[in-house]
Amino acid sequence: MDTTIKDMDLKSKLISTFHENRELFYKNTPAEISALKDIAIKDFERLGFPHTKLEDWRFTNLANALSHDYSLSIKPEYQEIDIESIFLCEVPDMDTYNVVLLNGWFASKNASLSILSNGTIIGSLAKAMQTYPHLVKEHYGKYANTSKYGLDALNTAFSQDGIFIYVPDNVKVNKPVQIINVTNSEEKLFVQPRNLFIVGKNSELTIVNCDHSLNHNVKFINSLTEVFIGENATLNHYKMQNIDNNSALINSIYFHQSANSNLTTNSITLNGGLMRNNLNIALAGEHSNADLFGIYLIDSNQLVDNCTFVDHIVPNCTSNELYKGIMDDKSRGVFNGGVLVRKDAQKTQAFQSNRNILLSDDATINSKPHLEIYADDVKCSHGATVGQLDPEAMFYMRSRGISEDSARMLLMYAFANEVINKINIEVLRERIDEMVSKRLRGELSICDQCVLQCKDKAPSVFNIDMTKI
Repeated sequence: MDTTIKDMDLKSKLISTFHENRELFYKNTPAEISALKDIAIKDFERLGFPHTKLEDWRFTNLANALSHDYSLSIKPEYQEIDIESIFLCEVPDMDTYNVVLLNGWFASKNASLSILSNGTIIGSLAKAMQTYPHLVKEHYGKYANTSKYGLDALNTAFSQDGIFIYVPDNVKVNKPVQIINVTNSEEKLFVQPRNLFIVGKNSELTIVNCDHSLNHNVKFINSLTEVFIGENATLNHYKMQNIDNNSALINSIYFHQSANSNLTTNSITLNGGLMRNNLNIALAGEHSNADLFGIYLIDSNQLVDNCTFVDHIVPNCTSNELYKGIMDDKSRGVFNGGVLVRKDAQKTQAFQSNRNILLSDDATINSKPHLEIYADDVKCSHGATVGQLDPEAMFYMRSRGISEDSARMLLMYAFANEVINKINIEVLRERIDEMVSKRLRGELSICDQCVLQCKDKAPSVFNIDMTKI
């Protein structure tokens, strides 16, 4: 069932749609979560959509993305698409537990919840609310902030399904969970998936999240994920983004870390019209560590905005952050990285770096790494660089017979490789290494991962003659 949003402004229409379909949005929802939805829709009425007068959104304007007449998928629909066989992103040599989201709904012909022999639960969040409400209620809505962020409020009010992962205490999940998040519709689609991941004490989990779109129709994806990492637990979270240029993706993730926990998150952004990654990390237990890495390769009129916030709440925690970008044509990059060190967070170590290469005079990057420190016994640093390819390195390679195009390619690849090498799964690292190389050569567009090949490949300004390498 689709509800089309048109005529009046999008905010008003969304609010009206919510009240007209209350029973659907509250169906099979625990009372505590229904109460959160009541609060969230009021928060959205007050806050609305983010705009460029807000400091964190100063360089990212959603006006064009919000100007369309969208349809909302408020009931799951079956599509004759074998999604898991379409996408080559699945890394052929990597054994994973695969789960699929289609237009914000869990999509599987199998059980909506799978329970592994070690007690790990993987599947539909909507089904988990019915089957394991005690697990969901303990964390759902505890880390997102609907009173401050309008898009968090909108997702909390409207979301009906998503992915649920629960790892019990003392369990090491033996292979990664791969989430394939797909949008596909003949309509202009507004999608609001909600995910919840819980990693118990002394446990370990790896998640590979792939964002895809099956066609070039306009889409707005407002995704929200809450993650709890228990004491002495480890989470490796990899996110690959490769969607079409007509899509806007707002990806908000909240990580809450307990004592002695370890988080590694790595975002690889290859394609997308407007991509906003909101990454929020709360270091709430002593001796917890967070490593944040990201690489974005953009051209045409693409916009990628990485907004990170690391909250050092307690003493003796560490965070390390490295984001790198290569921008060409009229593409725009934004990096807004915040680190808060609270008064009691003594012995904090926090390091932050954003490095960028501009390949054209029209490409831009707005970088704002910043520290807010209220403790006095800390080691913190931050910095940003913006430049072009190193002319001395270019000259050195040219003087040794390497063509200009090949030298450019090698320098860009070496620049990106520092982030790629942070991936600790060999087959995944090799696959992403291959995808990044193709992207830099202009051989990877959104259509290149789809065996349907229904669209001509989009041209890329990263085109380089590789015949002489």
